[in-house]
Parts: sequence; structure tokens; C-alpha cells
Amino acid sequence: MPKDNYQPVRAAHTIEPVFDRTSEVLILGSFPSVKSREAGFFYHHPQNRFWKVISALTLEPLPSSIDEKKALLIRHHIALWDVIESCEICGSSDSSIRNVKPNDLTRILKCAPITGIFANGGKAWELYNKYCAALTGRPCVKLPSTSPANAAFSLERLCQAWAVVHKELK
Repeated sequence: MPKDNYQPVRAAHTIEPVFDRTSEVLILGSFPSVKSREAGFFYHHPQNRFWKVISALTLEPLPSSIDEKKALLIRHHIALWDVIESCEICGSSDSSIRNVKPNDLTRILKCAPITGIFANGGKAWELYNKYCAALTGRPCVKLPSTSPANAAFSLERLCQAWAVVHKELK
């Protein structure tokens, strides 16, 4: 790992949220990984299981391009964004996140009929509760992280835990 990944840097979120006026659930991450920031889209690290989980829940083929990923989310009324607009971070480490400026989630909540908010992992859930819950007035359900760092959860266990997202859409 390059030495730079151990030094905190101020990073800004440059990936636009995915949503439309039919989005019913909002899934929030904490902040994009280095790979995602480089690619300009969510969950780009090849070992992250987010897209495998969403594909399994929606019974759709695994999307490969950014356009396919966006279309899959929109087709299934899923909005996707992150809690953080900018922060100091070392590489992709959620545990290193400091000096947070949160995203304005009302951008989505005022436009779409969101009935459930879900956090992809404990850090996203913690940050949502610290910076966003009072402003939105809405609870957020903590789901196990799809990150490769969450090795305790197999893909099967992740899909079982994330089934609550699919139920919210029914």
C-alpha cells in the first residue's frame, strides 16, 4: 500500500447520487473508497459485494457498467448515496474518517417518496445518526457492510440480512 494511504487527506465526494421521483428506499454508504473515487461511481472495488447483493435481491444479472448499475437501481426504486460530502480520510479506511461535512440528504428526500433509509455498515449508520438523523427526522436501519473488510459475513449472510431492503420495496 502506498505511504500516502496512511496520511489523512481532505477528500470531497464528487459522485452524484442515484435517484429519481420513484425511489422508495435510500441506501447510504459512508464515503467512497479510493477505487470508487477514481472510477467516479459507488462500490467500484472489485472485492466489494454491494452489486452482488443488489443483484441477488432484485433477481437481476450482475451489472458491469456504471449505466447498467444506475439503471438497475432506478428500475427497482433504490436511491444510492453517501452520508459524507467531504472529510479527512486515510485511503479508504472508514475508521480514519475525521472532520466530516455531511451531504444534504434532503436533496433526495424532498424529491422521492423514500419509505426506508438503510446504512451499508456501522460507520455509515453512526455518521447518519450523528449528522443527519436530527435534520431528516427519519430512522436509519443498519445493515452489515458489503466491504471486503467485513469478512465475517459471507455473500449468503449478507443477502439474508439485506433482504429487509427488498421487503421495504414490496
